[in-house]
Order: sequence, then C-alpha cells, then structure tokens
Amino acid sequence: MSSETDFRQVSRSGRVNLEPVPYLKRDVAERICDFEEVILGYDKELAEDEASRCMQCPDPQPCTLSCPAGNDIPEALWQASQGNFIEAALVFAATSPLPEVCGRVCPNLCQQGCVLGQRNGAISVGKLEAFVSDVAREAGALAITVPEEKTGKHIAVVGSGPAGITVAEDMIKLGHQVTVYESWPEPGGVLIYGIPNFKLEKEVVGYKIQDLRDAGVTFITNTRVGEDVMIEDLQHEYDAVFLGTGAGIEATMGIPGEKLDGVWKSTDYLVRANVKEDMRPEDKKLVPDIGRRVAVIGGGDTAVDCARSSIRLGAEEVTIVYRRTEAEMPGNQSERMICVEEGTQINYLQAPVEYIGDENGRLTAMKVIKMELGEPDASGRRRPVKIEGSEFIQEVDTVVLAVGYWPDPLLGDKTDNLATHNWGLILTDEMVGATTREGVFAAGDNVHGPDLVITAIASSHQAANSMQAYLEGQPVVLPKPKPRRKK
Repeated sequence: MSSETDFRQVSRSGRVNLEPVPYLKRDVAERICDFEEVILGYDKELAEDEASRCMQCPDPQPCTLSCPAGNDIPEALWQASQGNFIEAALVFAATSPLPEVCGRVCPNLCQQGCVLGQRNGAISVGKLEAFVSDVAREAGALAITVPEEKTGKHIAVVGSGPAGITVAEDMIKLGHQVTVYESWPEPGGVLIYGIPNFKLEKEVVGYKIQDLRDAGVTFITNTRVGEDVMIEDLQHEYDAVFLGTGAGIEATMGIPGEKLDGVWKSTDYLVRANVKEDMRPEDKKLVPDIGRRVAVIGGGDTAVDCARSSIRLGAEEVTIVYRRTEAEMPGNQSERMICVEEGTQINYLQAPVEYIGDENGRLTAMKVIKMELGEPDASGRRRPVKIEGSEFIQEVDTVVLAVGYWPDPLLGDKTDNLATHNWGLILTDEMVGATTREGVFAAGDNVHGPDLVITAIASSHQAANSMQAYLEGQPVVLPKPKPRRKK
C-alpha cells in the first residue's frame, strides 16, 4: 500500500488535540559544567508518539512550503510514526545533505508553518529529524552513493561549511571529481568553528566529512583562496569553481576601548572555548582567561552561544547587552530561553559606548547608555535611540562582541570580473548561483549574508544545478553587475 493511501486512512480529528511529546534535555546543573550536547531529543517510543501527531495535511502542506529546501516533512513524519526511522531519515536526506546537523541547529522554519502551532503546539520536526538521522547514521544508511563511471570533470569547492558540503555532495554524485579548499585546519567551516559543541557535537560533522571522503572528495585545509591560491589558478586547473566561503568577518561597533585586553570577537572566543586544541589554528591555542563577569554585546544566536560558553568557562555573572527589546531580538527563541535557564541575564534597551581599561590595558568596565525605540529602520524593526544622560558604568572582566558578520571582501578584491556589492557580498543571480565571472558559482552566506544552514543548503543545490548545466554546455544566466556600496 502506498504511503499516500495510508495517509488517507489516518484520522486527523483523532490527532488534532494530542498534546506535544516533550523531548529530553540534560539537567541545568549538570550541563553547565561541560560542553557536551544539551538536547537529548527523543527515544524510539517518544519519537513515534510525537511523529504520530502529524495531521498529514493535504497539498500544499505548510510545513514543506516553510522549509527552504522543500523537505517532504509529512512523508518523513509518517515513516517515523510507523517506526521506520531509517526510511524517515532518507526522506530528509533526499533534500538536505545535513539532516543530522539541521535537526540540531535549524530554528525549524517548518514548525512555524505547522497548523498544530495554533492549537497545542507545532510538531518538533527538528528533534525528530535529529533522532531518525542518528538512527540511520548508526545503521550505516547515510553513505553517499556515487556512479562507477566518472565524467572526467573536476570541480573546485571553496569553503567546507553547509554550502560547500552541499555542492561537493551534489557534484560527486554526478560522477565529477571534487576538491574542497578550506582555510581552517579541519573541514567543516562554521559547523566546526562557529557552532558550539553543546548545540552540535564535532563528531556529527566529522561523520559527514568522512562520508564525503569515502565518496572520493578531497579536502585541502589551511588554504585561503584569494591569498594562498587565486581563483584564476583554480580555473586553470578545474572545470568549474564554487565559492561557499560564508560570512565570517566580524563586525565591530567602532567605540573607544575595543582594542583592550579582555575585549574579544565572537568567532575567536567560540573557537578557543569550543574547539579541541589540536583542531585550532596556532594563533588560537590559548583559552580565554575571562574572570568573573562577562558581558556579551548583541542579540542573535551568536551572542547566546557566547554567553552559554562563558558560563561553561566558569564565569559567575554573564550578561547579554542588547539595544532593542526581546520583541525585536533575532535568533532562536528556544535557544535564548535555554540560555536564560542556564543563568544568563539579558539587559534590554542598553548599548555600550566605551570600554574602560586599567593602566596595563586590561578591561575593567564599560560605559553603557540606555536606549528607547523610535521609528522602524530598514530592517522593519524599531530603531534604538540613545537616551541622553542615561550613561552608567558596568564592571566587567571580559566583553565579547557578537554584533554581526560580513563576508570576506578578499575574493572580490583579488579577482578580476568577480562583482561584489554591500561590502563584499558576491553578486549572483539568486535563482542560478552564477557569478559575473564565467565558470565561477556561489551560494550561501557569502551571497545573501548571514543566514541559516538550511538556507545555504537550498541555494547551493540551485548553484550545483547551474554548474551541471554549465559543464554540459547549456546556457547559464549571468547577473548584471551592480555598483558597489561604499562603507
């Protein structure tokens, strides 16, 4: 019997009032003492019960429409509800090369579309995706199948984060040779060097990298394209080039005292705190001596990650300082709630205006000003406005800046005919992934700015399709250059 027939036999009325099945997570007192994953998720019985809540909505299904990659979520949940966990995982893996990762770190846009969210609560799709993928991983069912006959084409992929992994897998499945260049010491990009272990264990990413290696993908690490090797060089050696370098250049606020000892940028801080020493670059071997009081500046997921890392590094007081209110706060609300549960305090409508140090250049305090909300800005959120005369001094031992990211402008600056805009974003046709340089494609955060893993995956699939068309000699639509915005 087909799954479509089975769907029609399942009563929706019997499920609409079912209560959500809580997933498991580690106790606060235990988890803040280490960097191991916090969310334990579901076991077999709990997974079946939660998946059985799915209404199996008729087309168009809002959960699938809400997923950038178009995951067939109802089919996956039906399989999970029947205990067919490997089959469920393969449904997720059909559209995402990183189901184990997305199940752990995706903010679950699909759940925002779930009709049950208006009733008792949306289905925990992400936790189910992680569970079934782990089951499939243990069974060896997530290996990459490649054709025996090779095309003779050789592809260069720059960056081994979500975008690079997606294109590498798509290309190797088509029979091409694939070589991935990564500037960090180990493959994985932001999945290894940007996301803390308590959200995503490094081993989970390592399994995927090994899958790619087993399929024939070659990784070259400690190599920065645009510096150690140029795109022109890659094009002489390879038939097509994909740029998936992400957005890893950290923004600063440009206020006095940012160079003081004790003021950290978020990636530097997270790498030192969360990555094993033998996987860190030479200039990031030492773990920060953070003292008792840590302030994290910013309101997104990275700020939350830095705050939670600070607690695990031994800070007694951890504060997130955010210039708007919670209503305007970006990032994953559930992760923010976990962060507060672990002991972080969030100070809304505040912003630092100066960092203060002692005679040795060591941070001791920061001057903070209170804010109020004015008219909406370009983002649609109400603009924070300083309240003159409201400054006060907050004593701190460490400050972590988590105020945003930009793509690395190096590739655009060093490569002829590679158009960029908005301070380094690579100009592409968003639906195609083709850059202004023939034979070079791009997708992910270096095209649209910092975003989600699943968003990078979706756009990278499109770029891979365009690369295949290019390799077959079919026409590829190229973007028109735009004037570069001045800083």
